[in-house]
Amino acid sequence: MKNDPMNTLRIAFVTGGASGIGLATVERLARDGHRVVAIDRNEAQLTEAVERLQQLKLDVQAAAADVCDRTAIAHILDTQPSVDVAVAVAGVYRSRAFDELSDADFQRTLDVNLRGVFVLAQEAARRMQAGGRIVAVSSRGALGMHRAADYVASKAGVVGLVRAMAMDLRTRQIAVNSVAPGFTDTPMTRSMPSDLYAAAEALEPSGAATSPDDIAHAIAFLAAKETRFITGQTLMVDGGKSLGGLGV
Repeated sequence: MKNDPMNTLRIAFVTGGASGIGLATVERLARDGHRVVAIDRNEAQLTEAVERLQQLKLDVQAAAADVCDRTAIAHILDTQPSVDVAVAVAGVYRSRAFDELSDADFQRTLDVNLRGVFVLAQEAARRMQAGGRIVAVSSRGALGMHRAADYVASKAGVVGLVRAMAMDLRTRQIAVNSVAPGFTDTPMTRSMPSDLYAAAEALEPSGAATSPDDIAHAIAFLAAKETRFITGQTLMVDGGKSLGGLGV
């Protein structure tokens, strides 16, 4: 990777960039003036999404890879002259009762949702200069959910990992934060049976799911170069449901 001190273009890498929150983040960061490398293991979906954004004259590139493949992630980062922003969005979720979870289920969720964050963040941090930003997507689910012990553990792990990384990287002026979405309208949540999706929406304070664009807005705020003194934090973006007290 070449380091050019005269290069003022900020380059961002976003995992899970083919759909949902990841795709919304790719578009938002590109509209904010970043060159964005969208990373996803679904190459066909990623290519289609990136081509659409390129038709809008946005500076977006596609890179197919699994977030757990350190060699592939490192190679993708090295294709650009700098690593200024790294956003870990890729995640998996499957509803399953606690006593039905297998070791393989639990490990797969931890691999994607937690180790995937670790891999991207560590490889990015090794290449970042002062002013770098790392943003991970946790979840309001880190506070607890039914039938999702593996998911809850992985997302709570992201919150802790972010705090630890922020402490290690603060002297290098690299900020590390996370965004914790509430129930969001994404392909992952839309894969739920329609009656369960409607029930989940009804439990939100607004009566509707959060938009991926709302989450991307929060990510863009934490990714901004001007956001210098916020690090180690988790920003809840859930319409206030995490506050509790929904009764009148």
